[in-house]
Amino acid sequence: MFRTIFDLSSNVILLQKYCAERGFLKSPQRISDIRNTAMEKIRSLFIKYWSSDVGLDGKTAIVTGANTGIGKATAKDLAKRGARVILACRDIVKAELAVHDITREIKGANVEARKLDLADNKSICEFAENIYNTEKVLHLLINNAGVAACPYSTTVDGYEMQLGVNHLGHFFLTFLLLDLLKHSAPSRVINVSSSAHAMGRINFEDLHSRREYHPIKAYTQSKLANILFTRELSKKTEAGLGVTAYAVHPGVVNTELVRHVKSPLEVMWKKFSYFLKTPEEGAYTVLYCSLTPVSELVSGGYYSDCAQSATARNGRDDGTALKLWAVSCHLLGIRWN
Repeated sequence: MFRTIFDLSSNVILLQKYCAERGFLKSPQRISDIRNTAMEKIRSLFIKYWSSDVGLDGKTAIVTGANTGIGKATAKDLAKRGARVILACRDIVKAELAVHDITREIKGANVEARKLDLADNKSICEFAENIYNTEKVLHLLINNAGVAACPYSTTVDGYEMQLGVNHLGHFFLTFLLLDLLKHSAPSRVINVSSSAHAMGRINFEDLHSRREYHPIKAYTQSKLANILFTRELSKKTEAGLGVTAYAVHPGVVNTELVRHVKSPLEVMWKKFSYFLKTPEEGAYTVLYCSLTPVSELVSGGYYSDCAQSATARNGRDDGTALKLWAVSCHLLGIRWN
């Protein structure tokens, strides 16, 4: 994609220069307007607009990592539709600021910030207990929070950070909230994954990268884990429980998630930032899976650009999915059959 964008944008710049040199365009503002229009046309080739008029009055949603980026955009859209939205965030100060932003823009928005550190099983337990104490229903659990390509570190409980936050933390959270989801059926679990899962492999021999750590390998492993978790979860809940599960690739989005990515990728990211999805555009497929009638979706499916998409072969390995489920339960000390 980046190669195509580079070729198209380079042609726009060359055309602009050619016209300016020959006096075809005397006004600098006119040159700028033409360039911006052309660039917007190019951008529209890769990013399609999506909308829905579905309302969510009476529904309750939890969005993890909702203080910024895709999570915040998702929470804002759900609140606009009338849902009660709980922003589950590690940094409660930033979460409160996000609540303030949303309530300032949406009159009467029912949004609330709650503390949730997915790198700490105790925090996850406390969050779930708080939800059961305050909420009677839960219709949408959007597992959005994540870290990417960070330096090596471990969670409070000793898991490699990316696997711990991106997979195990959300796995445990979903386990703890499943009874409320079943009670509120029909309900949905949406796991934000990535097309990067195609490069991933579940390394059961060194799941926490203690022998060797590579930030990209650890990230792609965690995103593959999201796909496999969604696939297996859909099987566990298909027997009339009323809970469906979907994995989502939001696209290449300009968010804080890539703050640990260094050059040369960092340079390329900044150079083509105009062509990346905004957080609002990145939320489209999450919202699509939240709002589209269940009859039009496939539980356990993988969605990209508001449509079902095929995962890579490693994302369709039922044996690996089942083994990962068992290993995850063992690491967390839970029984989830």
